[in-house]
Amino acid sequence: MFTPLTVTVVVTGLLLAVWCGYASFRDQPVKDWHYGGAALVELFALAQAVVSTVALAGGDRPAGDGSTVVFVCYLVAVPLCLPLTVVVSFTERNRWGSATVAVGAAVAAVLELRLADVWAGAAGV
Repeated sequence: MFTPLTVTVVVTGLLLAVWCGYASFRDQPVKDWHYGGAALVELFALAQAVVSTVALAGGDRPAGDGSTVVFVCYLVAVPLCLPLTVVVSFTERNRWGSATVAVGAAVAAVLELRLADVWAGAAGV
């Protein structure tokens, strides 16, 4: 795990969630620049997945017994979260499409935090 990249994914994900949430509040559909923001968050999430995969391949493991499987599951879930919500937002060309992307971005940020917790060996794994 690369902590600055974790912070970047969380911060950009939360900013995208607020931005799309505000668009939904104003009864606006998802615009192209929202999709650009989602692509940026996705790029950071994919970079984190690559860095973490290289660390796992190099022999580094999450702290705690049996947490490698949980870590890999979160590692797969984070990059999948936003593309799935973006696809759903294509079918909802109204305020609910913006709300969908906002929720997806917030979930991606929370999953990234949980990914860092599992790597560090936080309780509750």
